[in-house]
Amino acid sequence: MTFTTRPEILGTFGVVTSTHWIATAVGMSILEKGGNAFDAAVATGFALNILEPHLNGPGGDMPALLYTAATGKTEVLCAQGPTPAGATIAHYKAEGLDLIPGDGLLSTVIPGAFDGWMLMLRDYGTMTVRQVMEPAIHYAEHGHPMLPRVAASIAGLAGFFADHWPTSHATWVPNGHLPKAGALFKNPALARTWTRLVAEADAAPTREAGIDAARDAFYRGFVAEEIDRFVRETAVMDASGTPHKGVLTAQDMAGYRAHVEPPQTATYQDWTIAKTGPWGQGPVFLQTLKLLEGIDIAAMDPSGPDFVHTVVEAMKLAFADREVYYGDPDFAPVPMDVLLSEAYNADRRALITGTASPDLIPGTVAGFEDQRARTLSMIAGMEQGAVYEPTMAHLSEKRGDTVHIDVIDRWGNMVSVTPSGGWLQSSPIIPALGFCLNSRAQMFWLQEGLPTSLAPGKRPRTTLTPSIALRDGVPHLAFGTPGGDQQDQWQLSFFLRHAHHEPNLQAAIDLPLFHSTHFPASFYPRTRQPLGVMIEGRAGEATIAELRRRGHDVTVAGDWDIGRLTAAARDPGGLLRAAATPRLMQAYAAGR
Repeated sequence: MTFTTRPEILGTFGVVTSTHWIATAVGMSILEKGGNAFDAAVATGFALNILEPHLNGPGGDMPALLYTAATGKTEVLCAQGPTPAGATIAHYKAEGLDLIPGDGLLSTVIPGAFDGWMLMLRDYGTMTVRQVMEPAIHYAEHGHPMLPRVAASIAGLAGFFADHWPTSHATWVPNGHLPKAGALFKNPALARTWTRLVAEADAAPTREAGIDAARDAFYRGFVAEEIDRFVRETAVMDASGTPHKGVLTAQDMAGYRAHVEPPQTATYQDWTIAKTGPWGQGPVFLQTLKLLEGIDIAAMDPSGPDFVHTVVEAMKLAFADREVYYGDPDFAPVPMDVLLSEAYNADRRALITGTASPDLIPGTVAGFEDQRARTLSMIAGMEQGAVYEPTMAHLSEKRGDTVHIDVIDRWGNMVSVTPSGGWLQSSPIIPALGFCLNSRAQMFWLQEGLPTSLAPGKRPRTTLTPSIALRDGVPHLAFGTPGGDQQDQWQLSFFLRHAHHEPNLQAAIDLPLFHSTHFPASFYPRTRQPLGVMIEGRAGEATIAELRRRGHDVTVAGDWDIGRLTAAARDPGGLLRAAATPRLMQAYAAGR
């Protein structure tokens, strides 16, 4: 086995990692101008809306893990929008649906990302709306070099856009010409929307009032009005093969506020890891660590068959619990205290043997027996087959995904944030605004009685899952990745290897990655592939052969095709480090 290693980045102003080189540079420029990690994350996030529109957009969502050096607090910023008031199972069934499509307007929840960025800027940052949005406005107005993958995504969908989503065709295929990779591309309508939001902020008497003015303009002003008008007047073709109108209204928008809440945490040896609550999949990472805590991971070759097999089997157990128990805790109780307990995980750990389990085996928690039975009954009737990352698989191999940002500044503030949704494949462009809405509602089921059953005002169980890890009680590491259901799987491999085998961040990221497709996917069409494992070919023929001998259905990917991890770390003495995956040649780390 061979792998490449790039030097870790060392920073004195701070370090930034993101999934685009220009966005990384934007974040660094904010730090160099005196901004803190929160300012830099916001500016980077808005830049990524422009630079990677196939992966995220202004109409999307985002969770963030925040560590504030001045207070010593680690918190979760939840900017995952809930469902509109009209999002009922009865309405969707009346529309002829058994599954919520992966695109179109019925898959839309309230867009939460903008309010999340503004809340982060107001309560944790130091800069104005203009300062953090100017770089993104520049690239939207004057152009940016289009990534090859964006150009390929647009080319793969151009025919569908022309036939069914004309406003998207006008934006992404301007004047009927497919954009070329590397050529400058502009989004003047979005530039005008953001310029108007900045003007609203500039007119306010203080920085904080300006931020709130921008929030009001988006959720209770001209942006909400345009969204309401478009959704009311437009029937949109989606994956169901039938056009549908959405249910999102200006009234839904007006009532939305992003918020901050405590993280879900768990210990693993001398580490404490902070994740989102069970409205996201983040606790699956914690559950898997608790399962593995009684196994000698340090003694295993980090790319060998014992490591891969053991981690995969533990993840299959944790993700089975995700299917039964996770959901918005404001609507249904989630027994996280049991799921993270030593007694529960000791029993579950005994299920890990030397052979791959063909079954989906959630644990049994007292008082939740009926919920477990209903979930397993539903899963038994699910289609089996290839498992895709989100979405538009019915139209093109150019599916949407997610971006990720990690920032640590000179004062020790940390941000790990995973913006997503509102990608160009989600739904048609709203022409007056220059962006589209999200498709996060596809994560709900149209069956009653489950934590993830569709209901008004409910947060979908998102796959977005940023991470902050403390070592000996001191915040040390911010990390994450795009990748749908694979996010916590790739992060787990990286973390275990960093904790046990490879202290160099870049070397840990570069080790061969793998993931399981054994459990139901969160994205339409919600398939699963029992026993499925995908692994990079450079794991080696011996490892791959042994995994197959143990019963795994192994798909061998290219040597550098799986995972888009980034990470940033701060040593106790204040030294900053950062690393980014070379996979897809798209993620970058910078420090100064």
